[in-house]
Amino acid sequence: MMHMTFYWGKKVTLLIDSWKTDSWTSYSLSLLACLLVAAFYQFLENRRLRLKLISAPKPSPTQQIEAPLLQSRFAGDGAKLGVKFAGAILFGVNAAIGYLLMLAVMSFNGGVFVAIVVGLAIGYLFFRNEGEDISFVVDSSCACA
Repeated sequence: MMHMTFYWGKKVTLLIDSWKTDSWTSYSLSLLACLLVAAFYQFLENRRLRLKLISAPKPSPTQQIEAPLLQSRFAGDGAKLGVKFAGAILFGVNAAIGYLLMLAVMSFNGGVFVAIVVGLAIGYLFFRNEGEDISFVVDSSCACA
């Protein structure tokens, strides 16, 4: 039976029926896997944001003064199809990982929840906390992005 409230214990089923833990070793390895996948999620999000920043067209100062809101997003080098395709692939993979992490949290195991939150925090510390531009607005459909 599936738990509907948080519980603490070594017996948990994650994502698929064959991923069940019944010993402290398998439970610890599962928590480590959750932590690493959550940190990898932040790494991929960092790569996607950097790709978006690199491929964004650089407007000249006169364009910014004349019409800052009317600049074309598709002008210049940012319109390359390969860069857009790579960004879409990164977004799709990152969204899939984010939803799988959400489903893992929905196992309602306290250890899984803590491992994923700690993994996201560690990933943010190492990959996303390095001089991000505050004025850069990111459009993301994932709640944990």
